[in-house]
Amino acid sequence: MTRLELGVRVDAPAPVTWAAVTDWARQGEWMLLTRVHVVSGDGRSAGSSLSAFTGLGPVGFTDTMRITAWEPPHRCAIEHTGRLVTGTAEFRVVERGAGSEFVWVEDVPWPLALAFAPGVRWSLHRFASFAREYH
Repeated sequence: MTRLELGVRVDAPAPVTWAAVTDWARQGEWMLLTRVHVVSGDGRSAGSSLSAFTGLGPVGFTDTMRITAWEPPHRCAIEHTGRLVTGTAEFRVVERGAGSEFVWVEDVPWPLALAFAPGVRWSLHRFASFAREYH
């Protein structure tokens, strides 16, 4: 596994960035070709389960996850629980003056990291705009 740790500066305070990044139902507005929904729990606590479909139309894959740590407004850790996508990931929010930084940490198999990283960078760029106007 290769650990990717990519971040973006956000012109919004940490609590707003946190609320935007953990708004699972709206992740498709900034995350490349992905729709996320809560499967069990409230989506705001450890033990909650999420499901993400990444693809175009009916062609793609489903990534199931379980939240393993919930530390608002700074850290959400997940464990991928599916057969195709495995490993762990974290969303971190770091205070930076009046703004913040959103950091996406993901363990990815080496060959996939080369294809995965550009999509994450694109998504992070979109997220910065999304969070700036989030309400």
